[in-house]
Amino acid sequence: MTQNNSEYDVVVIGAGAGGLNAALVLARSRRSVAVVDAGAPRNAPAAHMQGFLSRDGMAPAALLEAGRAEVTGYGAELIDGQVDEVQQAAEGGTRGFAVRLAGGPALTARRVVVATGLRDDLPDIPGVRERWGKDLLHCPYCHGYEVRDQPLGVLGTHPAAVRHALLLRQWSDDVVLFRHTLELTDDERESLAAREVRVVDGTAKRLVVEDDQLRGVELAEGSGVSRGAVFLVPRMVPRDGLLTGLGCEQDENGWVTTDRTGRTSVPGIWAVGNVVDSRALVVSSAGMGAAAAFAINHELVDDDVERAIQAHRAAKDLTGALPSSAS
Repeated sequence: MTQNNSEYDVVVIGAGAGGLNAALVLARSRRSVAVVDAGAPRNAPAAHMQGFLSRDGMAPAALLEAGRAEVTGYGAELIDGQVDEVQQAAEGGTRGFAVRLAGGPALTARRVVVATGLRDDLPDIPGVRERWGKDLLHCPYCHGYEVRDQPLGVLGTHPAAVRHALLLRQWSDDVVLFRHTLELTDDERESLAAREVRVVDGTAKRLVVEDDQLRGVELAEGSGVSRGAVFLVPRMVPRDGLLTGLGCEQDENGWVTTDRTGRTSVPGIWAVGNVVDSRALVVSSAGMGAAAAFAINHELVDDDVERAIQAHRAAKDLTGALPSSAS
């Protein structure tokens, strides 16, 4: 959609569940809102999403389509594009922001919500990228029930793989941890053995796929293990360049920090969803967007009141300075 304006109360960057829910609440609050989105949602490879009350099993694309329709129904604008930079700018004596679009104009906003998500950095194992989100999975809470009681595997490509394998034991009695490059401690081996999770030593060479379905894992040493689905923990990299470019504070792990409403350390900038919380599910991100919208609207009301007071005082001063009319 092409923008009709360039000045908004709030610009939301990212049209996933978090960004759209923030835009929805703000538009219902009669704020002028623009949502800018590049059209590359993290969960696009998944056919369904789970764990979202009343939306369990819904296709991610269907949720976003419904959300976009709801948001525009309340007057928010959707802009297809990429944001290159957010800059602080003085606007009318108050702090505002210039949101610069790639190959396009800059939008001005009193407040900005960043909901740009994260990217999954996957290991370079043949078959991983092709099966990602299908039968090569990450989140047990999102997909565990759908592959329950199947023979499951976990690739040891991340230090959290052991915890993942122990967690998946709730969904299946047949869980294998492919050690791959992971070094296991004695305590970890004991925990895995106690939970009857089998450890397969050797390096994962490739995922075996037949008839567009994962069949198992082939090892570099020549053997293979049949599996119905395989899980891995990707290295999750937040798409937070807009936030770090503004100087938002980060924690010891390099993630941008916020308060419970999504407020960052930079006044006027909020961040919601996976860009600041790697564990946020779709439903969690939607809630984060709503919380941010409430806080933003309250802050804008305070600004509106302050502006009205200043205008009121100026009008009184002007009236008092005018000469009285002759009788």
